[in-house]
Amino acid sequence: MAATELETTHSDSGVLTRVDTAEVPSAAWGWSGESRRTFRAAGWIVALILLAMTIGNHKGRVEDVFLVGFAVAIAGILIRDTILRRKPR
Repeated sequence: MAATELETTHSDSGVLTRVDTAEVPSAAWGWSGESRRTFRAAGWIVALILLAMTIGNHKGRVEDVFLVGFAVAIAGILIRDTILRRKPR
């Protein structure tokens, strides 16, 4: 009969993560974390793409308001994240 509780494992592989390798086996290889730099770069790229979408053959300006609004919102979130990350906790 299989046990219902997970046993914690201790690996001496030198990889330090906050995730237990018994719950997430890929944590032993270091694949369990988030890449904040990648997410920030993707956010800036999306904001630039939204601004680039304002150039087009549409006649109404309602689309432009939404595109610029979302781009500003994404930029605001990224700037806020950068400021909060610099402050000591």
